[in-house]
Amino acid sequence: MAGHTTEAHPHGADRLCDAGDRVYSRAVRRGRVSRKDAESVPCLVELALLHPDPDDMGWLVPTSPQEVMTRLLREMHEHVVATQSRMGEAVSAFEWYAALGGDARASAGGVAIRVLDGLPRIRAAMDEATEACTSEVLAVQPGGIRREDELSEGLHRALALRRRGVRMRDLYTHVARHGQGLRNYMELMEEAAEARTLDEVTERLIVFDRTVAFIPASPDRTMALELRHPALVGYLVTVFERLWRLAIPLTAPLPDTGIEGITHRERSIAALLAEGHQDAVVAERLGISVRTCRAHIARLSETLGAASRTQLGVRIAQAGLDGPPRAAELQPLTVPDRPGSPSDR
Repeated sequence: MAGHTTEAHPHGADRLCDAGDRVYSRAVRRGRVSRKDAESVPCLVELALLHPDPDDMGWLVPTSPQEVMTRLLREMHEHVVATQSRMGEAVSAFEWYAALGGDARASAGGVAIRVLDGLPRIRAAMDEATEACTSEVLAVQPGGIRREDELSEGLHRALALRRRGVRMRDLYTHVARHGQGLRNYMELMEEAAEARTLDEVTERLIVFDRTVAFIPASPDRTMALELRHPALVGYLVTVFERLWRLAIPLTAPLPDTGIEGITHRERSIAALLAEGHQDAVVAERLGISVRTCRAHIARLSETLGAASRTQLGVRIAQAGLDGPPRAAELQPLTVPDRPGSPSDR
């Protein structure tokens, strides 16, 4: 704590080295210590714990422990006062810089971007935004079938919003249609909530009243960003609205692929395979497991008569599955014959 130090003994009076502890303790017990015995601990003299005996310069007498404690407390007090002063100056400087960057702050008076570290802070911020919400919530929920615990975790917020007449719109992947939990949730929300689905959606997004948005800031979603900058929130709302127009209502059936024997999901898998994505990436983007994805690929290969991945890519292109459905696909298409059929000979 004290400012005195030496190269050999870099410490203050609040934490003596072992040698200094022994010599000082001996000096306090005996009333003095010889200069020779104190040669190995010059720190005690530099810290004013030992000083020359005026009656005999060959000896050193100790400063009383009570006086040392008083000195340490005084230094601690001065350190705290100086720190508080610097903190006040730092706060004033922060406010000054913040005022200069007024366009980087949200119109509601909060910071434009806030990092939420840990699930408790994320939930607390979400609860706060829910309480302040008065008209609309937009949400993108990636992944596959929504687990019961995921749905129940935010149920209290959804019910509170429904009671206040807030409109909720949710985007899911098509895979979420197969979960009974989601359908039960939507029935509970009644007309307050509407859901649509797509082959794939963006990462998780929740927007309250088009003024504050939450997005993940880490892969495991234990960190999030709270966004209040009008330009950022406006951009995310635009992305949501465009996805919403492309999505299919949860209450409506998925359209037929127009190709006999190939499901809507298999068509989506075919398009992603045609783009060169690996099985794991395809599974993640569609919200299904890798095992399920590979089962669909196997059925796709069988239906198209492909004996290898390379041949599957060719057959996908031949069947027109490498892109969006075309007008010519309104009628079922005949898939190529399987290997070994007369047409292959």
